[in-house]
Amino acid sequence: MSLEILLKRLGLSTIACVYADLIPVAEREQWSYAQFLERLLCEEVAHRAESRIASQVARAKFPFHATIETFDFTFRSDLKRQMLGRFLGPELVSDHRSLILEGPPGTGKTHLCISIAYKSIQNGFAARFTTAAALINELRVAHNLNAALKPYVQPHVLVIDEMGYLGYGPGAADVLFQVVDQRYQQGKPILFTTNKPLRLWGRVLYDEELARAIIDRTLHHGEYLKLSGSSYRLKGQKFDFDRPCPNEGALLSENTENQKTELTTPSTLGNQ
Repeated sequence: MSLEILLKRLGLSTIACVYADLIPVAEREQWSYAQFLERLLCEEVAHRAESRIASQVARAKFPFHATIETFDFTFRSDLKRQMLGRFLGPELVSDHRSLILEGPPGTGKTHLCISIAYKSIQNGFAARFTTAAALINELRVAHNLNAALKPYVQPHVLVIDEMGYLGYGPGAADVLFQVVDQRYQQGKPILFTTNKPLRLWGRVLYDEELARAIIDRTLHHGEYLKLSGSSYRLKGQKFDFDRPCPNEGALLSENTENQKTELTTPSTLGNQ
């Protein structure tokens, strides 16, 4: 039986592909048998790790690829990488470290949560990404709620993005609470991003009590961080949402004059 067949039967497909190319390298550098074997096994382990990460990333359904290394901490002067260090190791899962990131659009909340979830995959865990609207809409119409909950309860890490960006209507708090509560009971962390202060979650979910219960379970072993500042998407552009646009005064004046004309024209015609 050939070496290639034996390696494939043992599931060592990477070694089967690379061993022939490594033989001349080993001879040239005078590797011992142990060194040659170690190099072959390292190649196999590295390839399996890469394949596992690629598979888990596909299952996570991230909307884009993001890592902590690509986050611009120089733009976010109120945030230091050291503040997130406790979420980037295996302790995220082992210590059930949930996180709520609040801030206006463009402050990097989604990038950071995807980065944390991606790091958890590198650390050997499974992750899943969803928006709050997608999760709530799916669960609210599910015929079998227990089955529909599984994709959101089973992964070690769950990212729920854009909490509070949309109004969800009655029943939203019920299904979201079930996700949060089941993950809490199993010690699995959740990473929330939101543009709403925690005190407004009850209004968004149409249920003050369940909103408090969701926050309570999330922050029991978790943390709350608030990001501030301008949008990274508008980086380099001088734009102030609170400042009137340059032509706003002129437009208001023009509209006022038009309204006056519309009001006075009928009476003038009537007097002729």
